[in-house]
Amino acid sequence: MFFNNLKVAWRSILKNKLFSFINVIGLSIGLCSSIVIGAIVYFDFSFDNFHKDRDRIYRVTTLFESGENEFSNRGVSVPLMKEFRNGISGVEVSAPFMSTYFSTIENKAQDLVFRNENNGILADGDYFEIFDYNWLAGDNQTALSEPAQVVLTKIKAEKYFPHKNVNEVIGQTLVYNDSVNVKVMGVVDDLKQNSDLKFTEFMSLSSAKMFGESDFTTSDAWNGTSSGDQLFFKISEGASVPNIQSRLDELAKEHKNREPWAINDERWFKIQALSEIHFGGEHGDYPFNNSSHVANMKVLKSLAFIALFLLLLGCANFINLNSAQALTRAKEIGIRKTLGSSKKQVVRQFFGETFILTLLATVLSLVMAPFLLRQFKDFLPSGIDLSVLYSAEGIFGILLLMLLVCLLSGFYPAFVLSKFKPVSVLKGQFSKGDKGVRLRKTLTVFQFVVAQVFVIATFLVAKQLHFLMQKDMGMKTEAVAYVNLPWNDRSQIKKERVFNQIKNIKGLSQVSWGDNPPASNNMSSTILSYYKDGNETHQEAQILTGDISYLKTYGIPLIAGRERLNDSIDEYVVNETFARAIGFQNPEEVVGTSVKLDTVKIAIVGVMKDFNQRSLRSEIRPLAVRGHYSRGFDGIHFDLGNNPERWTQIVDEVEEVLVSVYPDEELEVRFMDETVKGFYRQEKSAVQLLKWATGLAILISCLGLMGLVVYTTERRVKEIGVRKVLGANLAQLNILLCKEFLILVGVAFAIAVPISWYLVQEWIESFAYKTELSWWVFLTSGIGMAVVALLVTGARTYKTANINPIESLRNE
Repeated sequence: MFFNNLKVAWRSILKNKLFSFINVIGLSIGLCSSIVIGAIVYFDFSFDNFHKDRDRIYRVTTLFESGENEFSNRGVSVPLMKEFRNGISGVEVSAPFMSTYFSTIENKAQDLVFRNENNGILADGDYFEIFDYNWLAGDNQTALSEPAQVVLTKIKAEKYFPHKNVNEVIGQTLVYNDSVNVKVMGVVDDLKQNSDLKFTEFMSLSSAKMFGESDFTTSDAWNGTSSGDQLFFKISEGASVPNIQSRLDELAKEHKNREPWAINDERWFKIQALSEIHFGGEHGDYPFNNSSHVANMKVLKSLAFIALFLLLLGCANFINLNSAQALTRAKEIGIRKTLGSSKKQVVRQFFGETFILTLLATVLSLVMAPFLLRQFKDFLPSGIDLSVLYSAEGIFGILLLMLLVCLLSGFYPAFVLSKFKPVSVLKGQFSKGDKGVRLRKTLTVFQFVVAQVFVIATFLVAKQLHFLMQKDMGMKTEAVAYVNLPWNDRSQIKKERVFNQIKNIKGLSQVSWGDNPPASNNMSSTILSYYKDGNETHQEAQILTGDISYLKTYGIPLIAGRERLNDSIDEYVVNETFARAIGFQNPEEVVGTSVKLDTVKIAIVGVMKDFNQRSLRSEIRPLAVRGHYSRGFDGIHFDLGNNPERWTQIVDEVEEVLVSVYPDEELEVRFMDETVKGFYRQEKSAVQLLKWATGLAILISCLGLMGLVVYTTERRVKEIGVRKVLGANLAQLNILLCKEFLILVGVAFAIAVPISWYLVQEWIESFAYKTELSWWVFLTSGIGMAVVALLVTGARTYKTANINPIESLRNE
């Protein structure tokens, strides 16, 4: 019986080839989108899931409150690590660690030298008690128990000790940073699963002083916080997380900063679950600086909704076309019931047809999925692929998705059409009434509402991105570049040589010393005190360091006062926002006043014009530019000049200078305009994603519309013949046939406008600077969708209206 039902279902599908094709294509697009987006979402939710006690692992972060401002840091003060090591009720084990960087590693036995090795941490054995690693060699109980001990991952062991197996590596000595002799005590396997723990070298925490780091056993710097000093812990079975949080609140109060300038500031320690870290948690505390990819929960939710709506569009197509065929199928059902078929058998028959169509759509979607995923490769992390589809979870997910689609799509034909009474149908008394018509109209409107929302959102998001990219940031970004010199090179001799050689390159209009560029994601800040009318004001300010030509290089003008006298004297040039923040509306008035940094009095000698230090999501913050600290600047900034034909050659010459002075370093010339574009990588991804979602939504909607037009025009062929005989012309017939569908598109537009406006308005509010939600964007998208619908309907209605009435009426 089962195979017989499938055979009959297959014959019915072949009989209605066009509708079957439309259904398969619509469902396959929805399924393909769901599979690709499902792989993306699965990838982000798979990070660090392999740790056996992952539900009991937490991290401590730091939250700062200063007036109305609130910001956080993923690190903690070093003394807090000692508090956890001494014991916190409910904490089974704690693992403090400090991120570090090794300038050189020498394997003298094999005469090998390695430079600038990243992804190292200072940790102890408790780190491996919390996180699960596969030990290939060494004793995990004692590996990091003494100073000058290191555990390597397999990839680092093979790099430092080529042609040696992991057991031969144990006990070998490496020389770190030219002078620190370290013994290899263990080798762990590289993590095979997705993880934010990208560390490859684990130095014993008791070696901290050897590498210039704070000793957590003796440090009392409660008010110093670095994002590289992190604290993870595992709670005991049944322990109360709120109780641990209460203890952290007590510690924050006990060790509050009592300095006068910080009297109104608060600092809190917050617990963050391991499952939240990859997504940034409540305060955006993403994992580590070496994380290759961080996720955004809002983006993932948006992706999930896009997949859902595309899938629903395919299902709506299926229901719509089956509803349109109700009269034809009703006669078939009437005959089946007359010949003895029960309602259950008819239901099984319809579900059989739906199952075959869904199966075909699934196979097609699996073929299409790699091509769709490839379209997003520019903004997706490299680890995302479709290999999950071949896992048990993936196969189960696809089967579940097939079942869901089969139920959604087959419900109407299976349970509604199977209710038709055979006596009424076979007597020709069957009438669908208004229910089927209303259902088709509702589903058609739904399809075009979704398509219109995607179209409008794409236009508005692209408009906002164009606004961001074109808006003047208040400084020169084109043809300005910079290079960061090795931070571990304490000697100024090489730096001066590089600077002088770059300065002599023909074509450069400005060359200056500095650390970070004016706009970047790396900003240092401090609290400055200002006294006015007997009152003390504490103002947080971002700090830039550069020489006296730094502002000229980036085209940032002074609007009051003067430039600093030299690069080393303590003088500030502040921005307009800083002046207003401490009570001066006129920039001239702040010149000549002073602020205090701790106990050091620093004069404000000039005011520069405001410019954006970060993306236009953020407002302009109070800012001060000062000279270098005792160790000098770490970067060189230069204007490539006004001759674009020379820019490539100039950059090549700069790179030649860098290689000649630092042959063992990998130094990169970065361009300011590329840095600014990097601020909006997420927005670019959103536009790309919306373009694809819009295209697919329009395609599905138009396929469904085409199916309805075909069905409607076929049923009205004789009516059209009669009208032509009575004198109707081609234009009148086209208007008659297209009018109903264009009205539905118009209703969909009226519904889509407020929905899309609300969604985009909520998104755009996250920007400090935003474009207008122009009325013409909505009108243009509505007209565009109407034109597309008119082309789809007009092509078919024009063909039908051209049929010779003799042909259409000869059987009457």
